[in-house]
Amino acid sequence: MAAAKRDYYEVLGVSKTATDDEIKKAYRSLARKYHPDINKAPDAEKKFAEINEAYGVLSDKEKRARYDQFGFNDPTQGFGGGDASGFGGFEGFGGFEDIFSSFFGGGRSQSSRRAQRGQDIEKSMNITFDEAVHGCKKIIRVSVDEACTSCGGTGAYSSSDIHTCSQCGGSGYVFIQQRTILGVARTQQSCPKCHGSGKQIDKVCPNCSGRGKVRKTKDIEINIPAGIDTGMNLRVEGKGMAGDNGAPNGDLYIRFNVESHKYFRRNGNDIEIDCPISFAQATLGTELDVPTIDDPVKVKIPRGTQSGTRLRLRGRGVKDVHGNGRGDQYIIIKVETPTNITKEQEELLMKFDSAYKATNKKSAWDKIKDFFQGNK
Repeated sequence: MAAAKRDYYEVLGVSKTATDDEIKKAYRSLARKYHPDINKAPDAEKKFAEINEAYGVLSDKEKRARYDQFGFNDPTQGFGGGDASGFGGFEGFGGFEDIFSSFFGGGRSQSSRRAQRGQDIEKSMNITFDEAVHGCKKIIRVSVDEACTSCGGTGAYSSSDIHTCSQCGGSGYVFIQQRTILGVARTQQSCPKCHGSGKQIDKVCPNCSGRGKVRKTKDIEINIPAGIDTGMNLRVEGKGMAGDNGAPNGDLYIRFNVESHKYFRRNGNDIEIDCPISFAQATLGTELDVPTIDDPVKVKIPRGTQSGTRLRLRGRGVKDVHGNGRGDQYIIIKVETPTNITKEQEELLMKFDSAYKATNKKSAWDKIKDFFQGNK
C-alpha cells in the first residue's frame, strides 16, 4: 500500500498562514539542502521532488486556495501528478543540467572558441540569352576575407607572441555571480579580455593588424550551366568569407538576370518564336527554314494554316539546368495582311474574292451573323 502524502505545509515546514515570502524562503532553503547534486543521501531526490511539488501548489494563489479547501481531493485539479523527476517547478530552464549550472555553477560549458564557418556572400550577374541557354564561363570579381598568409590566421607576429589568456585560463569564457531566489547563481559569458579566443597576443601581425584575416579582391571563374534562367542561384562552394580557427570558408551565391532576346521568348525550358507568312503561303502551304537556339530546321507549313497556329519542334528547346532533358520550340504562325498594294494586285484580289464566294455560299462572318439572328 502506498504511503500517505504529507501535507504540503508540513513538507515546507511553514504554517497554513505563512506569507508568500515565507513560503519562498522555506522552499529556497530546502531546495538547496536536498538538491540531488548536492545531497548524496539515497532519499534526497525523493525529498527534492516532494519539496518541488509542494512549492508548485503553495506558490500559486488559486492552487493554494483549492488545496486549503479540498486538500488532496480537489475535484477540479489533481495534485501530485507533476513531473516524475521532481523538477517540474523550474520552468524557463533548459533541463536539469542547466538548472544545476545556473544555480550552483559548473555544468556544461559552451566555449566560444569553437571553429566557426565563414559567412556566405551573394552577387548578381547579368548574362545574355545565348549564354543562358548554352552555358558559358564568366569571370566575377569579389571582395572577401581570407586567412592572413603572414601569420597563418593566428593574428600574432610569431608563435612566441601567443599566450594563454590569464583571465579565463584559455577556456574563452568566465563565470559571473548573480543572486537568485535560490541564492547566488553562477553564469558564464565570453571572456572580456580575449573576446572568447582563449589567447592573448603580445605583438600582433603587422599584415592583418591582429585580425588573422585580410580583405582581398579577386577574380573567380564561374562555370554557368546551360539552362540557367532569371532568378536562379548558382552556389560556388568555398568562395565566401574565410572561417575562424580553421573552419571552412563560406560559399558564394550568384543570382542571375538573363537579358531578353530580340526574337526568341522563353517559357521555362520551352522556346517560342513568331513566324510571319503571307496570305498566299498560308493558303497554299510552304516550307520554311526556321531558326532555333541551335541550327535552323526546315518546317512544312500545311495548306490553309490559320494565323495563331502553333507548330511544335520537339526537343528543340532549352536544356534543363538539372539535366532532365530539353524543352520544345513552338512556332507561332502570324499571317501578314498587306497594307500597301498596287492597282493590279487589288484587281487580282477582288477577282479571287468573287471566285471564292462563288464556291463558298457563306463566309465565316455570315455564319456568325446567322447564329445571333437565330438562323442556326
